[in-house]
Amino acid sequence: MNVFDFFRRGTEPEAGARAASPPRVEPGLAPGPRGARAELPAGQMFSGLDDPALYEFMRGNLDGGLGNKAQSLRNMAVLRCVTLISGSIGMLPFNLMKNTPDKALATDHPAYRLLKLKPNDWQTPLEFKSLLQLHTLLDGQGFARVIWSGNRPIRLIPLERNSCKPRLTDGWQMVYDYTRPDGGQITLSAKEVFHLRDLSLDGINGLSRVKLAREALDLASQAERAASRTFRTGVMAGGAIEVPNELSDEAYGRMKSSLDQGYAGAENAGKWMVLEEGAKANKWAVTAADAQHVENRGHQIEEVARMYGVPRPLLMMDDTSWGSGIEALTIFFVQYTLAQWFTAWEQAAARVLLDERELELYQYKFNEKALMRGTSKDQADFFAKALGAGGQKPWMKQNEVRDSLDLPRSDDPQADDLRNPLTQKGPSNEPAPTA
Repeated sequence: MNVFDFFRRGTEPEAGARAASPPRVEPGLAPGPRGARAELPAGQMFSGLDDPALYEFMRGNLDGGLGNKAQSLRNMAVLRCVTLISGSIGMLPFNLMKNTPDKALATDHPAYRLLKLKPNDWQTPLEFKSLLQLHTLLDGQGFARVIWSGNRPIRLIPLERNSCKPRLTDGWQMVYDYTRPDGGQITLSAKEVFHLRDLSLDGINGLSRVKLAREALDLASQAERAASRTFRTGVMAGGAIEVPNELSDEAYGRMKSSLDQGYAGAENAGKWMVLEEGAKANKWAVTAADAQHVENRGHQIEEVARMYGVPRPLLMMDDTSWGSGIEALTIFFVQYTLAQWFTAWEQAAARVLLDERELELYQYKFNEKALMRGTSKDQADFFAKALGAGGQKPWMKQNEVRDSLDLPRSDDPQADDLRNPLTQKGPSNEPAPTA
């Protein structure tokens, strides 16, 4: 049976009876090239040979067998961008806080533990958040099933890519058609699915940036394969030796031995050889086509960086020294790349894990300050001013500074007062004693 026999052809009758029963195909698998089995996305079927999804599936599996699982991650620029963003989201603290003046952590709320301490039995918060963010960056949306015990959320289970399809009912309610690993389908309510989506045209499905930039990624892939073929089969010699007449066997043997022993290998790079019998050495320079090829590959990396909004130097592409600009790069990355994802996570978590009454009592908040910390000197200067050094009005308390540095809180009763500890030694409601 070839690959086309697997796909349904609507109501078209079979051409004739088969002499033997068709080979058994396991659910979710299709015969691949040369007898290899290619894995189908969960619940995906094709309407016929003119289905565009069929072409994408075949092209993905013929090009390495990764299909829709990790094909785009073969592009090193895409890999760097998605790991940088998903890793940053995963490692940052994600807190559920009370909407009170003191902004206390809501440690008594069951939803606090899920995204802060333990989302499920096999993943850490970093692993869970990074995985869901990675799915969203590749597919435009990521899903996790929320397991409830009464009114308490107790587990967040990440769902496989392409296994969940959101839709809006006639009553303006969001539901999710989920295909289980065994092939069965169930419909989940909005309260049962944590849905993180990227840019959307309909407010229901997120758009995949990888699909939107398919042409640019295809060009980058072709340039990568061209470079691979060049190194695998191309002529890599550095030049040619011309002789006016045919060399004798003895002279040819001496020259070949000299090339192999005295000039081959990295340790002899750049050496010029001694020639004989009127031979001339012609050095080969980089051709215009080679230079254009290198320039084109660099341009495609910039296209990927533009697609995800990652600054060029963070892809290790800048030839200049970062110097003091690293702080500006960090601010740019946090404000223009990660900030939208902070808000997306905070609002998606509140939508599914908090009820209508709790939306006004609690809020989810990323602590992006963990990425904005400067050197010890920069932090010392900032906190000194925050505490009121230099005659400025203080805006932070001593224990707030210690909390931000993960230091234990001070037992000094004045550590929770808004005061200047450098100039004020007495109680906060009395002037500092004078000599």
